[in-house]
Order: sequence, then structure tokens, then C-alpha cells
Amino acid sequence: MANFTLDDVRQRTYKARDAWWTVLLVDPLAARLVKFTANRTRITPNQLTVGALILGLGAGACFAAASWPWLLAGAVLYHLSFTLDCMDGKIARLKGTGSVFGAWLDYIFDRVRVLACAVALMAGQYAATGNVAYVWTALGVVFLDMLRYMDALEIYKVRSQMRTTLLEARREAEALEEAVRRADGRDALPGAGEVGADLRSAEGALGADPEMEEQVVGDTERANADLQAGFYKRFPWYIRIRNVLLRGRIRPHLISGIEFQMGVFIVAPVVAAAVPGAIIPVVCVSAAGMLAFELFIIYKFWLSSRDYSRSLAKLNGTIEGYRAQLPAEEPEHSADAAVVGSSG
Repeated sequence: MANFTLDDVRQRTYKARDAWWTVLLVDPLAARLVKFTANRTRITPNQLTVGALILGLGAGACFAAASWPWLLAGAVLYHLSFTLDCMDGKIARLKGTGSVFGAWLDYIFDRVRVLACAVALMAGQYAATGNVAYVWTALGVVFLDMLRYMDALEIYKVRSQMRTTLLEARREAEALEEAVRRADGRDALPGAGEVGADLRSAEGALGADPEMEEQVVGDTERANADLQAGFYKRFPWYIRIRNVLLRGRIRPHLISGIEFQMGVFIVAPVVAAAVPGAIIPVVCVSAAGMLAFELFIIYKFWLSSRDYSRSLAKLNGTIEGYRAQLPAEEPEHSADAAVVGSSG
């Protein structure tokens, strides 16, 4: 059996930035469970993913019963389900047993759990009250969850493409810089250091998506890339808030898909157990908070895309400038053609 310590779990599996719900209410328990599971059992990350889905479906069954004791039971089961869902990734990072299939399974089962619990919670309330608003609330929860994660995946994909484009431009610029330097017989070119600086500035402007972030605590190089140059220039006060939160590993995206889920499937049932009819108001507040932060993220992404375009244009200008400085190459067949012409 392995002998991982609690510090091993924290250093190797904690994300450098995470949702405040996870940092404050899940990680303290999940870390200890991960240590025990990794050292004492042969449970795999995929088995934990399946277990999280089973608990989630159990929470849905409790929600469907609609009475206050079952609402409380469902909220507890949902929290345990989410804890297991966090554990599978931690086990994978700790043991190095992650897989592409496991990531796919985790994502799909998360969506299934949200769908099942949304339908069960609102259907139970509709059956108990006859209020059709619960049907529309269920549709709203499923739609918002889908929208959030589709948007997160698309932003992640686009940012990855932009980084790849910038990296390729930088490599081409540096190769041309070296060719010009050798052709001129110089040790350095004026302004040559700006190529790397331009790229670092552009890469920093892209930032990292709050939902798709997978870096761990020790991954400082990637953490330092989490900059938003254009946004920070417009809102310098945001940096202070961001830094305070990041010291506690809490990302500034305070109401993300995770907090939205917890608002719907934990906070709303608990409040409704004490105050009948509170589910819809709590869900609406959670939805409004998530949408506000989504608009915030989209705005930052828009600024990042502008910084990216400017930086790429500057790199391309540098590339064209270096190309213009290179001596013209004579065609390889020119000498042979001259010989053939003279012999004719």
C-alpha cells in the first residue's frame, strides 16, 4: 500500500484556484478521505465517479419525496456526491492514474446528476403543490447549467488556440531574428528582446478559464500566466481583491457553475425545509448571481481577445520586418542554368 501524507494530498491535488465552496466546505473533508482511500484501498477514480453519480441519483430520489425531512436528506446526499466527485480528480492527480476516458466520464456524469436532481426536485414540488412554476424552474436550471459549461468549454478551447497561435508566431520571430543576426554578423539586434516580452504580455492577457482550471498549488509557472492585462488596466482595484482571494486559493469567479448547483440542490432544499415555497426564490437568486459573473467573465474574455489581436499583429509585424532584412536567396538551379545556356 502507498504512504501518502496529508501534505502530499494538498500539494499534489489542490488546485491553485478553486471555487470557494470547494475550498471551504469540501477540500477539508475530501483531502482526508483521499489520503485514506489512496493509502488503504484500491478504489479507482472512475469508481469514485460512478459512486458520485449513485449518490447524486439518491439525492434526486429524496428530493422527489418533497417533504422537509427528505429535502434535508437530499441536500446532504448531494453534498456527499459532490465530495466524491472532487475526490476522483484528486486521486487521479495523486497517483497519476488519470485518463481521457475518466475526464469524459466525470463530465458526463456531472451533467446527468444535475439533470436528474433538477427534474426530481422540481417534479416533487410540483406534485406536492400543483404550481406549474416548478416545471419552468426545472427547465431553467437545466438550461443555465448547460449554458455555463458549454461557454466554459468554448472559452477554454479558444484560449488554447490563441496561445498556440502566439507560440508559433514567437518561434517564427525568434528563428528569423537568429537568421538576421547571423547574416549581419551581430551578437544582438535592436529591440530583439521585445519578441519574448510581446508574447508573455499576450499570453498573460488570455488568462485562464475559472471552470476549466486544473493547475495545482505547486504549478507556479502556469499560475503566473493568469493575467488579464487589458482588464486590470481598466480596473486596478480588482487586483487587490483578486490577490486576497488567491491567497486562500479562492478564485474571483465567486458564483460559478459549482456555487449555482449548490444553491439549487443544497441551499434551496435546506431553506425550503424551514420555509415552504422558498425553493424558487433561492434558485432565482443563485441564477442571477451566476449570470452576473458569467457576463463578467465574458467581458474579461472580450478584453483578452483584443489584447491578443494587438499582440499578434505586433509579432506579425516583427516577423515581416525580419524577413525584409534577410538577404535575397538565389535560386539553387541558377548556376546550372548558366552552364547549360553557355554550352548551347
